[in-house]
Amino acid sequence: MFKAVVGHSNDPDSLSAVEEVIQQCITSLADDIPQAGILFAAIDFEHSLILQQIHQAFSGIELIGGTTDGEISSVLEFQQDSITLMLFCSDEVEIYAGVGRQISADTITATKQAVEQAKAKTTAAPSLCLTHPESLTTSGVSILNGLKLALGQDVPIFGGLAADHSKYQNTYQFFQTEVLSDSVPILLFCGKILFSHGVASGWRPIGQISKVTKVDKNILYEIDGKPALDFYHHYLGLLPPSMEYPLAVFEEDTENFYIRAPIAYEPESGSITFFADIPDQALIQISEAGYEDILAASKASFMNALNNYPGKEPSAVLFFSCVARRQILGTRAQEEYENTKVCLDNYLPTCGFYSNGEIAPIDLISQTQFHNETFVTLILGVQ
Repeated sequence: MFKAVVGHSNDPDSLSAVEEVIQQCITSLADDIPQAGILFAAIDFEHSLILQQIHQAFSGIELIGGTTDGEISSVLEFQQDSITLMLFCSDEVEIYAGVGRQISADTITATKQAVEQAKAKTTAAPSLCLTHPESLTTSGVSILNGLKLALGQDVPIFGGLAADHSKYQNTYQFFQTEVLSDSVPILLFCGKILFSHGVASGWRPIGQISKVTKVDKNILYEIDGKPALDFYHHYLGLLPPSMEYPLAVFEEDTENFYIRAPIAYEPESGSITFFADIPDQALIQISEAGYEDILAASKASFMNALNNYPGKEPSAVLFFSCVARRQILGTRAQEEYENTKVCLDNYLPTCGFYSNGEIAPIDLISQTQFHNETFVTLILGVQ
């Protein structure tokens, strides 16, 4: 048995909101006892109060989560300034939480700390990892690389970086009853968990394939030996680099690509700063997408996950979408979830949030990658 339940409230009062969420979960749980959970919350709530109330209601629960740029669930669909909680119950799957602290000081040590803390609670090998780490104090790519090193390359990692409603000032991560910053909380799923996933952005690579020839983490200086800004001007004229025209970065020796979105540029040096690191010598193309392409990607992501699900009846769906998608779509952002809902014949508990970067393998056989401007679907269940 593997069961998931969801609560969601857009009440602006923290205590009223969490009481509503807890009651929704209790009603759906019936007599089942939750083992673990993940909480997504807007930045302005009293997060410590919310966590304390959840732990009073569900003693001993393994809980992680963090702040967001928008929330999604099967209860209230797309919302902003809300909280949503998904709880997991199972007699076949073990789920344990861990956390690494001060990740900006030593990413490798912090990610190892999180994995070792969760692994110490079981003798079972992990099948997948969920994470909701810091996004502003250190590189999301560095966090992912640290988790991959600690878990091993064969354990897929899913999740999204904590956000703060596009303020880019301070995000919070949740672990048990603690409200943290500069941390990496994780949930490890061990045992007979079945899962599938889908990844889609809607952006299409255009123009010639070029090579990154000078880069320092997320600051791109040269493409094909010329200033990076010249590359953008070739395609956009006098328009500055923007989230509407990100780079498609290709995995080595494959046609698979992930997205990197520009956030700033320096005319004097010709450099462009991106939301996440870009590998040196990577092959890249500029990419474009219309509103309908972006919206169609959420459906494509969900359908890929659903069609590849290895069991009979899935139990839960998690969504991780990007703050840049929400900003570009504006009032149409709610259609991302609506596009997935119409694909279901039956009710399926869903939960998710808008993040400062998404984490998932590009396909069934690839290593986990860090994404921008991408919609990730994760489906969970047992045989």
